[in-house]
Amino acid sequence: MDDESYLIRSARTIVTADSTRRHPLTNTIIEVPLPEKWKGFNRDRYDGSTNPDEHMDAYTTHMSLYTSDDVVLCRVFPTSLKGATLSWFTKLSPNSIDSFATLVTKFETQFATSRPHHLTSIALVGIHQEKGESIRTFVDRFSKVAMSIRNLSPDVAMHHMLTTLRQAPLLTTCACSLDELRKRAAKYMQLEELREFRNQACAKASGEKNKEEKDRQGRPSQRNDRSRHNRD
Repeated sequence: MDDESYLIRSARTIVTADSTRRHPLTNTIIEVPLPEKWKGFNRDRYDGSTNPDEHMDAYTTHMSLYTSDDVVLCRVFPTSLKGATLSWFTKLSPNSIDSFATLVTKFETQFATSRPHHLTSIALVGIHQEKGESIRTFVDRFSKVAMSIRNLSPDVAMHHMLTTLRQAPLLTTCACSLDELRKRAAKYMQLEELREFRNQACAKASGEKNKEEKDRQGRPSQRNDRSRHNRD
C-alpha cells in the first residue's frame, strides 16, 4: 500500500512539474549538462526590437567558442533573450523545441517583422561609378550595399560590379571570381592613389616654384623704389 501511494504521489509530482514548467524544451534537451567552462552569454540580450538574424549570428558565433552541440545551443539560447522575447519563449508549447533548427525557425518567424527592409540584388543595378569617383570610393560604396543583401550570389555581385565600373582595364580582362576581381581592383586602387599623390606633389612643387619666381621678380622693383625714394 505504501509503495502504491508513493507511485501515485510521484506521478502527480511529474504531471504537476510538466504542466507548470516555463520552457518548451524536450526532456532530452533539458537534461543535458552545460559545458564546464561555460560563463554565460555576455553579449547584449535580444529584446525583439532589432534584426533577429543579426542576433542569431552573434549567438551562434559566441557559442562556437564553447561548443557546437545542438542540444547545448538549445539550452543556452534563452539566456540570450530578455523582456518580451524571453516571455515569448517561456510561453511556447511544452516539448515543442526538439532541436536547434526548430528553435531557429520559430524564433525567426516570430520576430520576422523586426528585420529591416530586405534588399535584393536589384539594389545593385542602381549603383554606378560616378565620373571622377575613385575606384576605392566606388568599391567601398558597392560593397556596403552588397553586404546588406542576404545570400547574395558572388557571381551576381561580380556581374554587377563589372558592368558599373568605368575603368576600362578592369573591364577588358574577365575575372575568374569575385575575389579575383577585388584583388585586381585593389591593385588599380594603389596605382590610382599613387598617381593622385604624384599629381598633388607636382602641383605643390609647381606652386612653390611659382611663388619663388614671383618673389625674385618682386625684389628688384622694391630696391629701385627705395633708391628713388632716397634720391628724392
